[in-house]
This record gives sequence, structure tokens and C-alpha cells, in this order.
Amino acid sequence: MQIIVQAGFAEQTITKSRFIAMAVSCASEREVGQALRALAAKHQNAHHLAYAFRLKTEEGIVQRFSDAGEPSGTAGMPVLKLLEGRNLINVCVGVIRYYGGINLGTGGLARAYGGTAKLALDSADVADYVEMKTINLTIAYNQMDFVTRALSKCNGAIVDKVFNEHVDLIVSLPANDVGDFISRFSLKSY
Repeated sequence: MQIIVQAGFAEQTITKSRFIAMAVSCASEREVGQALRALAAKHQNAHHLAYAFRLKTEEGIVQRFSDAGEPSGTAGMPVLKLLEGRNLINVCVGVIRYYGGINLGTGGLARAYGGTAKLALDSADVADYVEMKTINLTIAYNQMDFVTRALSKCNGAIVDKVFNEHVDLIVSLPANDVGDFISRFSLKSY
């Protein structure tokens, strides 16, 4: 799976209709809504705003699309197929259309929306998705520097820390590193 780390944008004119696409990273349906509202606000005179998104949640992958008044399956579905084909998650792609007065037909619409979305995705920077886990960890004071360095090496981070008899940490780190991390640093008995 991959995610977008830098948003992508594209614009093209097809048979007098202007298509503008954005591909952005979104971690929740709320962020999807915010991104789409921002795009709509920039293009208040546009005729259509079709979109598709895919999000990884605890229940699995949630994906939705909207044809925004275009014939069924001609706007949002081609965009969703791109996201699925590239195995992208936590992403939203919105495509604006300013109608140019010439009907494109269902095939033409699908190619125009999908093609513009493809250009936006091509211009975005992507990276491999790394599933992060948050764990509670109790360590000795003299382990703090070692834990901090180990987290830095695996792109993890300390979320919270409480200093008592020992140091109670909440850390976020790649799921693949959790077992090793706990075995290396968690206090066995004191």
C-alpha cells in the first residue's frame, strides 16, 4: 500500500470543458470533507465536483465515490479505480469540471475525469504506507537515551511520558518493530 506525502494537482481542457484535479492525503472522512469543501470554495462557479477516496481504518478499507450529477459511473468511479489500481490509501482525489457546452458522452466523461485524476496522481509524491502502533512502555531512567535513539532510527516518536519510580512512556512506532522494541526495553522486574 502507498500514501501521498505531497499533494498533486492537474488541469486540462477537453472539448471546451475544463477539468481540474487535486490528489491529497486524508486520514479520516472529516479530512476528506474539509479537502473537498476547500476545493469547491476555490471553484464556486464549477458545474461538477466528482471525487473518490480510500481510507484505512481499524475496520478495514473504507472507499467511496461521487459522480456529482454526471451519468452514473462516469466521474467518481474511474477515479476510484485509479486509487485501487495504485493501491493508494488515506487519499482523496477531487475533480472539478467547468462545462464547456459540448457533451462528451459516457466514455468521454470517464476518460476525462479518470485522465485528469491520473495526471494529479502522477504529479503527487507517494511513499510506502507504514502501519504505526501506539504502545505503553515502562523503562528505567538510564534507558531513556537508548529508547529515544531507537525510536528515531525506526521513525517512531514518544507521544507522552510520566516520570515516577520508573519512566512510563506512550510511544508510536512501526507495527513491525513493536515486538523487538518491547523485548529490548520493557522492564521485566524491579
